[in-house]
Amino acid sequence: MSFGKRLFDLSLAVCLGLLSLPVIGVLAAVILLRDGRPVFFLSERMKTPEQGFQLVKFRTMTLSATDSGVSGGDKTDRITRTGGFLRRTRLDELPQLWNILRGDMSFVGPRPPLRLYVERHPELYRTVLQNRPGVTGLATLTFHAHEARLLVDCVTPEATDAVYSRRCVPRKARLDLLYQKNASICFDVKIIIKTLLGVLR
Repeated sequence: MSFGKRLFDLSLAVCLGLLSLPVIGVLAAVILLRDGRPVFFLSERMKTPEQGFQLVKFRTMTLSATDSGVSGGDKTDRITRTGGFLRRTRLDELPQLWNILRGDMSFVGPRPPLRLYVERHPELYRTVLQNRPGVTGLATLTFHAHEARLLVDCVTPEATDAVYSRRCVPRKARLDLLYQKNASICFDVKIIIKTLLGVLR
């Protein structure tokens, strides 16, 4: 990550963190009162092909000891009362400001993958993860809705895994590599603005 991109991330994360502290506090209280503990969900994701980190989000699902893989139709019935709203508005990702401050993530980049997909597609992610993972990105912006449609009809973890690995990973990687070729602070700002406009719509 370049010094300019890191400085941009830190500055924006500090500003947004200060502004969103009341919102984070209210959302944490709502989750605690309506859905109970834990308030936050921790999931191992990969920063590089070898190095993992704990991604932080607001919890949107009931806990399961056998939980693994990406979210598809097989997990729909586990979404909590507040989880649906948090997911639609992407407010569940506010705690990732902590990951940005730590240097685990950037605002813009490829979505941080689970270890199992990095191990399954090592050559692909060796290139994709040359960029720091991001909260949003070109692939997130242009492919997220289509990915959700592909996965919503998967009724078993095995089906979700197969569809995600075969149909989502390669397409997202192509978009992530396109971003990699054109990465700049101005491009990051455009992606952030388009992401926010998409959420508001």
